[in-house]
Amino acid sequence: IVTEGDEHFGESLDTLGIHIDTEDIAEGQIFKADLKGRPHLCAYRFAEGYHILGALPLEEAMLMKTVSVYMNIFMELAIFAALFVLIYFLIKRIIIDNLRKINASLAKITEGDLDVRVDVRANEEFASLSDDINSTVTTLKRYIAEAAARIDKELLFAQQIQYSCLPSVFPDRCECQLYASMTTAKEVGGDFYDLYMLSENVIAFVIADVSGKGVPAALFMVIGKTLIKDHTQPGRDLGEVFSQVNNLLCEANSEGMFITAFEGVLNLDTGEVRFVNAGHEMPFICRKGEKFESYKPLPGFVLAGMENMRYRSGSFTLQPGDKLFQYTDGVTEATNGKNELYGMDRLKEILGTCSEKAPSEILPTVKQDIDRFVGKAPQFDDITMICLEYRGKNEGTTTVQGAEELQSEQM
Repeated sequence: IVTEGDEHFGESLDTLGIHIDTEDIAEGQIFKADLKGRPHLCAYRFAEGYHILGALPLEEAMLMKTVSVYMNIFMELAIFAALFVLIYFLIKRIIIDNLRKINASLAKITEGDLDVRVDVRANEEFASLSDDINSTVTTLKRYIAEAAARIDKELLFAQQIQYSCLPSVFPDRCECQLYASMTTAKEVGGDFYDLYMLSENVIAFVIADVSGKGVPAALFMVIGKTLIKDHTQPGRDLGEVFSQVNNLLCEANSEGMFITAFEGVLNLDTGEVRFVNAGHEMPFICRKGEKFESYKPLPGFVLAGMENMRYRSGSFTLQPGDKLFQYTDGVTEATNGKNELYGMDRLKEILGTCSEKAPSEILPTVKQDIDRFVGKAPQFDDITMICLEYRGKNEGTTTVQGAEELQSEQM
C-alpha cells in the first residue's frame, strides 16, 4: 500500500512495479529498487498480513553518509586537538617548566655562582634530580676550596722564593743611600730590581718589568735577573751586556715574552753613572736644591724581543746631593675607578714635594699618593721603584730596603 500522499495513495505497490520476493530478500534486508524512476534504498517487514516497505532516495542516503563521515572526522579532530592541548599543558607544567627552573639554576652554577640551590620538587623524580645536583655542587665546592688552598700555599711559597731573590742586605757605604720597593699585583709578579757591588767603589742597580703577570712572568723574571747579573762585570760596556743577554733570552723564549729593563752602574768616587736602557721608563733626576726632572736616556729595544739587537750605553754624572728615581710602568699606569691613569704629571708633581727627602722617605710617599689616587680599584700591574742619592765621599752611610722589609710590610 502506498502511503505517500500523491496520486498513488492507497494503491498496491505492485502498481508501481515493486514486487518483494521474499525468497531472495529477507525481512529487514536493505536492497535497491527504482521508485518513480529514482533509485531508492528499501527494507521491509511483514506485519498484520502486509509487507511494510520503507524507502529512502539513494542520493539522500549518500548525503547523510557523507555528512556523517565529515562529522565523525570533525569530532575526531576536535577530540584530538583537545587531548593534544591538554597533554601539552600537562607536560609543560609538570616537565618543561621544572626543567627550565633546573636549567636556570644550572646556568648560574656554570657562571660560577656555586651558592645556588636547585629546589624543584614537583614530583619524586625532580626532587631526586635536585638533590643530586646540589650534592654534586657541594662536592665541587669542597674540591675547589681544597685546590685553592693548595694553590695559595704554593703561591705563598713562590712569593717567598721571589722575594728571597731580591736584595735584602746591602753593605753600608758612606757615598750613597739606596732604597727599593716592589708591590706585586698578584701573589707573584714579573717586576724585579737588583742592587749589588761590582767592585770596591762601583755599585750596579737594575730595575725591570717582564711582560705578563703571575707565575710565568716570575719565572722569566728570575732568568732575566740572573743573566743580567752574571754578565755584568767591572769595566764591561753595558750595551754589550744587554746585547748578549738579549740573545740568550731569545733562545729560551718559546712563549714570546719580553723584558723592559734599565741598568745603571754608579762610580762612588766620581758620581758617574753609566747606564743602558731596553725600552724601559725614563728616570727622574733631582739635582741638589732643585726639583725632580725626567731624564730621557738613549732608546733601546726590549730584551727577548728580537735576536742580534745592538744596545748602546750612555752616561751622566751625579753631584753630591743629587738623586735618581727609577720605576716600572705600574706606577704611571695605575688606574682608579674612573679608568684614569696616574700618569707622568702626577708622578712628577708628587716627586716635586720630595726633593729634600731621603730615598727611604720618597718611595713610601709616592706609593701612598698612588694608593690615594687608585682608591678601591684593583691593582692591575706590579709597582716597583728604586731611589738613589749620591752623597760623595764621607757624606753618610748607605742603606737599602729590599725584599725582606717589603715582605714584612705586606704581611
